Amino acid sequence: MPSKIHTLSQRQQIGLLLGPVLFFILLALPQPADMPDNSMQVAAVAVLMATYWMSEAIPIPATALMPIVLFPLLGIMDTAKVTLAYGNHLIFLFMGGFLIAVTIEKWQLHKRIALRTILLVGVSSNQIILGFMLATAFLSAWISNTATAMMMVTIGLAVIKQAESSSTKQNDNSAFASALMLGIAYSASIGGIATLIGTPPNAILAGVIESTFGYSIGFTEWMSFGAPLSLIMLGLCWFYLTHVAFQAEFDELPGGKQSIHRQLNELGPMSAAEIKVLAVFIMVAVGWLIRGLFDIQALESVKDSSIAMAGALLLFIIPADFKKGEYLLDWHTAKNIPWDIMILFGGGFALAGGFASSGLTEWIAGQLIALQGMNLIIIVFMIVLLVIFLTEITSNTATSSLLLPIMGAFAIAIQVHPLNLMVAVALSASFAFMLPVATPPNAIVFSSRQVSIPQMARTGLWLNIISSVLITLFVIFYLPRIFEL
Repeated sequence: MPSKIHTLSQRQQIGLLLGPVLFFILLALPQPADMPDNSMQVAAVAVLMATYWMSEAIPIPATALMPIVLFPLLGIMDTAKVTLAYGNHLIFLFMGGFLIAVTIEKWQLHKRIALRTILLVGVSSNQIILGFMLATAFLSAWISNTATAMMMVTIGLAVIKQAESSSTKQNDNSAFASALMLGIAYSASIGGIATLIGTPPNAILAGVIESTFGYSIGFTEWMSFGAPLSLIMLGLCWFYLTHVAFQAEFDELPGGKQSIHRQLNELGPMSAAEIKVLAVFIMVAVGWLIRGLFDIQALESVKDSSIAMAGALLLFIIPADFKKGEYLLDWHTAKNIPWDIMILFGGGFALAGGFASSGLTEWIAGQLIALQGMNLIIIVFMIVLLVIFLTEITSNTATSSLLLPIMGAFAIAIQVHPLNLMVAVALSASFAFMLPVATPPNAIVFSSRQVSIPQMARTGLWLNIISSVLITLFVIFYLPRIFEL
């Protein structure tokens, strides 16, 4: 049987040619007199990577490897220094989180957590949607939002199917199904901002802040800021979906509680392996909290990434069945973690390093100084809107990788703390709600055929605006208190 032929879209074809053209044009242009050496070369690489990231002309992680080749060739940075970015400790924080996540999925622990949460909240139409959203948001704070969305959509479709077989009110069920599916997609994105490992832009923010300004964001410190924002946005999203965008008139979902109980019965009692995995997960979470809450001199050199990797290593060591030689985590399972995302992180860190080492960030700061008199609230709101709508059609990880170093420079130019603008970029990069291509959870939910593109676009537009206002308020009024700016 012949293999499926993949043809490039028009956007990919344009990007494939446009990227190198822009790259060579920038290299050929005369460098401004006040621009530091190698800055134009860094800008050329950034534009090439941005074009390829936005057009997806080649795989996104492949684009992230470009600095390893181009930075040494253009005299920006030697190979040894460039490749250090791909070993940033935050990449290992994500690796540890991914390894724990695939173990949780392997033993079906994530499904049990989700079902229990839904059962706890209630089984009316609005309660079911809230239960799904809470479970999805909680899981997405710790494990891949893509994996969480896939699992929750499967459970959600089972509940929808039960409702359709038990009710003649097809229109109500359709409204309920759309709200439930969109609730899963949106809460997967919203939940991710609660922790440093919940979504890639958060980790990139931490890495760029540390490498550029020498400021380290702690796991607990971020949660103190991100978790309240996540909870409030989740509540607003739920209210909008259930009371404004969609209104299912039935009080209780037919067969809802029975469906949840049936799936729990199919899972059976918690296995010994599940209990062990849960124990490791709790130990890692407690370790992150302790490191953030207490200043222990002996653990001064230990970072959150070390704690995550310690948990992952324990999963390889602790047996699920000693007699069978089966462990909680094996390499067959571990190799399925998203290695491409970690390469993408490395590319973002390398690009940020090029901006910093060449002096390009300072030069950009000088060009932006004319905007110094503008009100900070307006600046933050405009940045948030820009990033949210930009990430509707581009990778949120790639967008944050490109914009974070620039916003750090812009913050210096207008004499505000870099965290104000950089946190705004990282948060808004995770809040794209309008299009299926905006985020993997949106795409997964769209594939369920319970939501149309016009429904998603109409609903997502208002949520984009709501989240822009909320992020702006949090960055202006709450962030300075948490980070003591």
